[in-house]
Amino acid sequence: MTVRTARFLAAAATVVVLLAVVGSGSLSCRRTPESLRASDSTRDPVAELRSPPTWAGDAIWYQIFVERFRNGDPSNDPRPVDTHGAWPHLDPPGWRVTPWGRDWYRRDDWEIATGAGFYKTVQARRYGGDLRGVIDRLDYLVDLGVNAIYLNPINDSPSLHKYDARSWRHVDRNFGPDPQGDAKLIASEDPVDPATWRWTSADRLFLRLLEEAHARGLRVIVDYSFNHTGITFWAWRDVAERQRESRFAGWYEVQRFDDPATPADEFSYEGWMGVRELPEMRKLNTSRAKVGAPLEGDLHPGVKRHVFAVVRRWLDPDGDGDPSDGVDGFRLDVAERVPLGFWRDFRRHVRTINPQAFLVAELWWRRWPDDLLDPAPWLRGDVFDASMSYRWYVPVRSFIANAPPARDAKRLAGDLRALLVGSTPQSARAMMNVAASHDTPRLVTSLANPGKYKYRVNPRQNPGYRTRRPDGTARLRRRLLLVQQFTWIGAPHIWYGDEVGMWGADDPDCRKPMVWDDIDHDDEVVGPRGEILQPDPVQVDDNLRELYRRLIRLRRDHADLFRDGDLEIRDDENDDPDVFVYRRSSGSRQAIVVINRAPVAKSLPPRLVAGGDPIDLLEGLREDAGRRGGERAAPGVVPPLDARVLVFAR
Repeated sequence: MTVRTARFLAAAATVVVLLAVVGSGSLSCRRTPESLRASDSTRDPVAELRSPPTWAGDAIWYQIFVERFRNGDPSNDPRPVDTHGAWPHLDPPGWRVTPWGRDWYRRDDWEIATGAGFYKTVQARRYGGDLRGVIDRLDYLVDLGVNAIYLNPINDSPSLHKYDARSWRHVDRNFGPDPQGDAKLIASEDPVDPATWRWTSADRLFLRLLEEAHARGLRVIVDYSFNHTGITFWAWRDVAERQRESRFAGWYEVQRFDDPATPADEFSYEGWMGVRELPEMRKLNTSRAKVGAPLEGDLHPGVKRHVFAVVRRWLDPDGDGDPSDGVDGFRLDVAERVPLGFWRDFRRHVRTINPQAFLVAELWWRRWPDDLLDPAPWLRGDVFDASMSYRWYVPVRSFIANAPPARDAKRLAGDLRALLVGSTPQSARAMMNVAASHDTPRLVTSLANPGKYKYRVNPRQNPGYRTRRPDGTARLRRRLLLVQQFTWIGAPHIWYGDEVGMWGADDPDCRKPMVWDDIDHDDEVVGPRGEILQPDPVQVDDNLRELYRRLIRLRRDHADLFRDGDLEIRDDENDDPDVFVYRRSSGSRQAIVVINRAPVAKSLPPRLVAGGDPIDLLEGLREDAGRRGGERAAPGVVPPLDARVLVFAR
């Protein structure tokens, strides 16, 4: 059986805009030069609305969790008062920002004094990452080769993860240079009236980040959860205080208001996944055809107006109709829980402001932990451009790491074919192929623990889960997976730190501070239960970082094949259960990708290289593997736990 995808269009050039911020609450912008603007005569507004932006298929994504990426300005480090309202609601004496290079499982005195366990007190830690730290490392990202940044939420919030918003309209006060001044400015506004909104120092620093990123050819999208807020969100605080008398009482899924005539507190509400700190927004006129189908309906009109004002603010900060000074799109959290009526109007609103804005959704579980959600109903041109494709990672990991459910090459071929069913070629190209994120174990740790995906993937639920520096086999498997990721359809995604060899179990262990060359990092000696272990050095893996650079360059240099090319998977080339084979082609050029998961070398069938003298694009990339030196692979052979990317003209 043969599967082909249509050839994709080349990505458009990045538009650069220079932005100048003036004063404490205003800003101005020099207009984008006429030569860099899209010609209105070539635009098709209907097609623009329904298709992913032209640049999305060319993206190499780098995801940043700001609090853990880089502390560029210690003067804005969080204080205990800045974390009030966030779980685990600890305010212990002696609390301080945790030193960046501290052994992850080693606990500070204030943590021990609480009497709580590691996995509770670690949520109260702050390391001081901020936007200045991101700006200072933009050139690092350019050197790596990425061209698109996905920022986890940066909205104002008391938590480390920022999904419990205190405000959607402002950047977190501790991410900017004047947290106390920003808090006073925010308090002076009417949150319902955009005319009163001003620009905090953190807001303005984020606009500076956008300016610096765009000048380097980097796109930037930001993460929002419009399904819920935090309990410090201004509207929720009003509801909690005034109950049914609050003007925002209809904004939330309140099950029962308090009865002032009784001594009991009857106030109850719906929190996301039962979490009290994440009260859900109210959905109206909802219906769902079946489990796994999208939720029809809408959000409360007041919530909707507010959200639309917030996204307009970040898409076109100076309001001049030129969105090149704003964000390049949004990643939408728990998107399947928000009704389609809202999302359809959201898309129209966003694309009216910026026709090239990218909308990528988290669409994850149909039934955890065995059934992933099919994103196709959300990717028909009226809702989202793409989703985070965990559905790509799960079968590839299963094959490479021999993880359940068992997959041989033929089954993997069938599973990957199925991913393309129901997707347009444009949407398939734009899918964000995620190997790890803030919600999963780190890539190499996931491959070192070949159990069921996202099931008992931490030492709390699984005492045998390996949290130490992974062994050589896991690192070789990582290399195989990266080769597949960078030669497959869809936009490769990198979770910060994976490129330097960071390891860690599921949240929160996947959110360790970034490992940098210029910071002294303690060896990991302490285990998750406080046990003392043999030291694991924590340092940048230069060979791995170079592998990422060269795979990114390989994808760029051969974009006609690996970004835009046709895909062909032949059953008769996947007879060996341990060797997965597929072809990418463009015109007279063809690449054959061969992935050998076996611990022994495999011979290539002669028909794979018949009629040409192919070049192996992976030659010179094997020194990172840690055991083969710089050896050349023998002709016609795929070494153990290795791959070949053979390119030749037909």
